[in-house]
Amino acid sequence: MRLFTGILAFLICSTLPGQSPVVVAPVEVQEISLGRRVVGTVLPIRVSTIGSALDGRVLTFDVNSGDRVEAGQRLAQLRPDTFKLQVAAARSQLELYRQQLAELANGSRPEDIAEAEAKMLAAKAASDNAAKKFERLNSLAESSAASDAELEDAREQTDAKRFTLMAAEATLKRVKQGPRLELIAQAEAQVELQLHQVQLLEDQLRKHTIQAPFDGFIAAEHTEVGAWISRGDPVVQVVQLDQVEVQLAVTAETVVHLNPGETIRVEFPELPQDLFVGTIERVVPVADPRSRTFPVFILLDNALVNGVPELKAGMLARVDVPAGRREAMPLVPKDALVLNGIESAVFVIDSDPKFSDRDSGLARRVPVTLGVAVGGLIQVSGNIKAGDWVATEGNERLLPGATVQVVGRRRSEIKALGDVE
Repeated sequence: MRLFTGILAFLICSTLPGQSPVVVAPVEVQEISLGRRVVGTVLPIRVSTIGSALDGRVLTFDVNSGDRVEAGQRLAQLRPDTFKLQVAAARSQLELYRQQLAELANGSRPEDIAEAEAKMLAAKAASDNAAKKFERLNSLAESSAASDAELEDAREQTDAKRFTLMAAEATLKRVKQGPRLELIAQAEAQVELQLHQVQLLEDQLRKHTIQAPFDGFIAAEHTEVGAWISRGDPVVQVVQLDQVEVQLAVTAETVVHLNPGETIRVEFPELPQDLFVGTIERVVPVADPRSRTFPVFILLDNALVNGVPELKAGMLARVDVPAGRREAMPLVPKDALVLNGIESAVFVIDSDPKFSDRDSGLARRVPVTLGVAVGGLIQVSGNIKAGDWVATEGNERLLPGATVQVVGRRRSEIKALGDVE
């Protein structure tokens, strides 16, 4: 495409004075189904009534009907003060649980282990001392130098010190091993539970901000600043209009000739200077029982003009749909059409049919009536026939009778309309 653009620019610059450079395409004659005029209505490609996800008072309302909005843009804000406090409290509690988990996961501090070892050594010393004292009294008791009561008291002291030593040894072992895995698992579960609680509250806080779900326009307002709204109450209605659907109601004899993916020409009385070609998006195979007609939806690209969609929801559309009877009819590329809001026309270049890239000719303006669309071609009726060549580029500047210089020609195949030799 860049190569063609450069070549075309060179050829345009090298045209003879007084000649207008044009690219031409042949008029094709093909057997097509004749069109039948059907009236339709423009619908947004998407309509969404945005509601509130929770109860609250409207703090700010940021849009007005007709405003253009982008996906994620704030539409309204509910008063969030209470939820902000709840989120802050939940985050603090989460941090507490995380610190407790970290304390368990880090195990015992060296100071705790040293303290437990010291207590164990003190208990061992006391136990050894009690055992030696019992041995001395036991020797004295054999020579009747110690009473039975003293011996019994020494035995009890020895047992008590031994048990104290056993407890100190167990404590030291537990301190060295650190917390049990079950306690760590419980602390981890507590942290996880609190994390979900924080996420739940943060989600509730985010829902205080009502946002646009997609690019579009505000079609209706349902609340105002200071109003109290409940969960599910509507806030605004947003419509998407970067593409539109044209809804038709066609009869059974017509619907059998329509298939998704086919191109359809659409007219709008308010925009006579524009040519719209859409695609059949879907054909509903169930008729309205009252009218016995079938809904058909045509998808059209829409453009912004001064920030406002050119095609607006509710506009009347006129559509030429194939009616079934087939005839051989002339077809031209849609780029060949010149629309001035009053009539449609093409510029036929009168010259030798075998053009070379340097041929010259005369531009003849031919009014035409538009018919159905076939791929990138439009069926036309008028003083035009197969073998004629029509200007597809440079035609918007032509005047009847102007001398032109052909700098390129398009191939006749539909699939190659965008190619230039």
